Amino acid sequence: MSFFELFNKGGLVMYPLLLCSLFVVAIAVERFRYYRSADTELEKLLAALKPKLKAADWPGAAAVCTQTQGAVSQVLLAGLTRIKYTSKLESTLENAAQLEAANLRRNLGYLDTIVTLSPLLGLLGTVVGMIQSFSVFNVKSGQPMAITGGVGEALVATAAGLCVAVLALLVHSYYSHRLDAVVTDMEQACSVFLNSVAGDE
Repeated sequence: MSFFELFNKGGLVMYPLLLCSLFVVAIAVERFRYYRSADTELEKLLAALKPKLKAADWPGAAAVCTQTQGAVSQVLLAGLTRIKYTSKLESTLENAAQLEAANLRRNLGYLDTIVTLSPLLGLLGTVVGMIQSFSVFNVKSGQPMAITGGVGEALVATAAGLCVAVLALLVHSYYSHRLDAVVTDMEQACSVFLNSVAGDE
C-alpha cells in the first residue's frame, strides 16, 4: 500500500495532521538555525574577556563580545554598555538575559500545542471513520468483513496523529535542553562578569 493510499484511507483529518507535521519540521529547521547562531564558546569567550575585565578595559571587553557570536556575548555586551551605572548593572544583565531567553523560547509553545492537538485529531478521524463503518450495517447486513475493514482504515488517523505528536515532542524536548544549556551559560558568564566588576576576581 502506497503512502498516498494510506493517507486517503485516514480521511479528511489527515490534512490538518499533514499541516501539523510540516509545521513541526519548519520549526525544527528555524530553531536549528537560530540556536546555531545563539551558541557561544563560553570557555573561549571568558578566557579572552577576563584579562580585559581585570584591567577595567571596558572598550576592549566590548570589542571581544562584539566579535563573538551568541546569546551570552550579547548579554555581556548589554552590561558593558551600561558599565558606568554599576548600581543598575545586575538588572541590566538580567533584562538582557530574559530577552535572549525569550528569543530562544520562541515557537516552542507551538510544539506543545501540536503534541496535544495531533492525537486528538487522530482520535477524531478514527471516531468519524468508525461511525461510517458501523453505518455499513444499514446497507450490507451480514457482511462482517465490511465493518472490520472500515475500522482498520479508521485507525490510520490515530496512528498518524500519534506519529506527529511523537515528532513534535522529540523536537520540543531537544530544544528545551538546548535552551537550558544556553541559559546556564548566560548565568555563569554574568556571574563572572559581576564578580570581575566588583573586584572579587
